[in-house]
Amino acid sequence: MSEPPVRLPDAAKVETVLKDLDPPTADADLAPALSAAFPGFSFSTAPVDDFYWRGDARTVIGADGTRAGDHEAWVRAELAAVGGDLDAFWKRHRDSGFVFAEWRGAAVFAFAQTGPGVADFVQLSLGREIEVLAGPVVEPDYRPFSAERLLEPDWVKREPVTDAPVLAGPVYRLQRRSRLVHMRSFLATRRRREREQREARRSELEDRVIHEVSPDGTRDTAFLVANPGWFDFVPRENRFFVDWERSSASTARIFDHWAFDIRDYEERGERQLSFIPRPLKMPAERLLPVEGASVHRLMERIEAIDAEIGLPFGWFFLMTHGHWVDPDAGDAIAEGLRAGRVRLPDRDAAVLLDWAAKKYLF
Repeated sequence: MSEPPVRLPDAAKVETVLKDLDPPTADADLAPALSAAFPGFSFSTAPVDDFYWRGDARTVIGADGTRAGDHEAWVRAELAAVGGDLDAFWKRHRDSGFVFAEWRGAAVFAFAQTGPGVADFVQLSLGREIEVLAGPVVEPDYRPFSAERLLEPDWVKREPVTDAPVLAGPVYRLQRRSRLVHMRSFLATRRRREREQREARRSELEDRVIHEVSPDGTRDTAFLVANPGWFDFVPRENRFFVDWERSSASTARIFDHWAFDIRDYEERGERQLSFIPRPLKMPAERLLPVEGASVHRLMERIEAIDAEIGLPFGWFFLMTHGHWVDPDAGDAIAEGLRAGRVRLPDRDAAVLLDWAAKKYLF
């Protein structure tokens, strides 16, 4: 008997909740407001380091503080007023006091448990945005070389930490891409789509032959003989969750430590699904193997990482992400396990050895 579908929070209602947040208290009120709007869901939130700025919502402001309207429309109108002469536009506005404001933000994820399983949760992808006074409408010291550069001003500093005056916000917005996801449903669809795409190539692969040339002569091997697990392939997204459930990390909720940057798009007429895991808790230093260092030293380092982020076997999942723990460290520890030089809890050792035999990385 199949499980009943999970009723996701309604996107329109989420947007209403976000719109009703009062900027001075929006950060503190976000999770309680979402939880109150959707009975049965208890939301938590987490920011990630994903700075961005929006080119679709710039506003021109005059020297007296009056908003002159949409940036692109204003630039085009002012260019038309001088017959498209870029030099005349620049001379007219380099000292005019006209500036532009733009919205800048960072990603924030909201989560709510929907059941007892590791993947039983809903994830909302949000942006936390502030409107800042970015800079002048022209670069004061250099004439513009194209109208496109006026429309996409790159002479202002854009950094996560800024001293630019804040004009509005913070406000929260639902991201456009994969903004509402039930993770168990996503993983089921990801696995099914992978199976369907591989199955669609069965006839082609049954006829494919690998032609090998060696000093001993040539040899032809059927592709499916050389790749016996082709149709049983498990996507890395699914393996990440399966490995979490199999390991010591399963004592913690996965979304307390990871957010998932979902990719859901169409390519050549086929739906493509994937995600990039985004760590919410990171060690102060990366773990990069040092040539000649002992595996025992590596074990000390991974134990320190687990303690630092507050998650048993957490180093392993940081390793699959690839940045904070180098995959060579995993290979070295797996070799130490096989040689009996080091030990891990049995469940963690099994996960690591399976990974070493068939790697996946993000």
